[in-house]
Amino acid sequence: MSDPAALVLAALRGRTDPPLPGPEAGTDRAVADRTGTDRTGADWPGVDDPAALRALVARWLAGYGTAQTRRTYAYALGLPPGWADAVTGAGPRTPARPGGTAPPPARRGRLHHLAFFRWCAGHALDPRQVTAAHVTTWLHALDAAGAGKRTRARMLSTVSAFYAFLAEHGVVDGNPAALHRGRLGLTGTSRDPSPTIRLTAAQVRALWTSAAALPNRTRHRELYARRAVAFVALLSLGLRISEITGLDRDDLVVSGGERVLRVRGKGGTVREVFPGDACVDALTGYLLLRDREYGAALPVRGGGAGRSAMLATRDGGRCSRHDLYLLLRRIARDGGPELADVADRVHPHALRHAYVTLALEAGAPIQHVQADVGHASIATTRHYDRSLRSRAGSAADLVTGLVTDPGPDR
Repeated sequence: MSDPAALVLAALRGRTDPPLPGPEAGTDRAVADRTGTDRTGADWPGVDDPAALRALVARWLAGYGTAQTRRTYAYALGLPPGWADAVTGAGPRTPARPGGTAPPPARRGRLHHLAFFRWCAGHALDPRQVTAAHVTTWLHALDAAGAGKRTRARMLSTVSAFYAFLAEHGVVDGNPAALHRGRLGLTGTSRDPSPTIRLTAAQVRALWTSAAALPNRTRHRELYARRAVAFVALLSLGLRISEITGLDRDDLVVSGGERVLRVRGKGGTVREVFPGDACVDALTGYLLLRDREYGAALPVRGGGAGRSAMLATRDGGRCSRHDLYLLLRRIARDGGPELADVADRVHPHALRHAYVTLALEAGAPIQHVQADVGHASIATTRHYDRSLRSRAGSAADLVTGLVTDPGPDR
């Protein structure tokens, strides 16, 4: 049995993370390996009854309908994403290919030791005894570690959702994370500049061109290039990367005489997206070539009978978010002069951002854009208006001219 005091001391010195519990006490090695926990980490520093706390977290996570949401919330709190699968009865994640191992857990970021449960463990603090002062102190620690406003707001939202569940079930008297965000400087407004790079139509077009010419020395060069084009085409529709990885080829259907994509968004909601001729050509061209090379539609490994991923690996597995992120960076680096200055800043959300800003700039009704990208509130879509400003809409040139050229005409 590990010494909680020693673990806390080591954590405070930054040498290791406090161990957090597996899905059930006395877990065997197979389950421990699956969830990323160690059998020796049965203790939860500061918690007298870790089994009860584990059960509460499990019940909370089980209330979310999608595995990705459960993993995201678990990881945000400092738990291995696989823990969320185990506590909800899911089996180990499906290997990417026969005989392979399950995909590795999400990489630990620089703020991993400040994930809320780990911060509590590092201070020998039972999360059920947390006060608003504790949450505020934790937020200040995140700020001191360099976490941006959006990151802190997102992490606070996760913690608040957990405590709202505990309050609803009478475990705590109130939600200690229900703080005044305005006073903490965590309230976003339309005045806040977006950290996401704004891509022009020409730059998005350059990504399409670069994807089509993607270098590859294997005999599957054409197939991989067409998959890259299909990926950029889907990004250009404003889809989230998680929505793209979850697409099946059967999600491209005909409805009302039009080709539409049935996209599963946040919370499991499904919306219909009209892909347009260029995107349909990119998708069907890739799928036809894939079928020709493999002889039949690739089934999704572990995804149920008859299911086939829209974007698949050579062995039929779904392309992961990480792999697609790296693919987009490769495409951007080979994008030529249009992307030379911004290639290192191109990421999947930049294409979603581009869809909204280009659509609004072209005069598309904001309600249509909201429906296309699946924003729950039109206020989120309207927030992109701040990106529509250009030099022509600024008085900077006028003022600079007055200051530097005091001639009579001025």
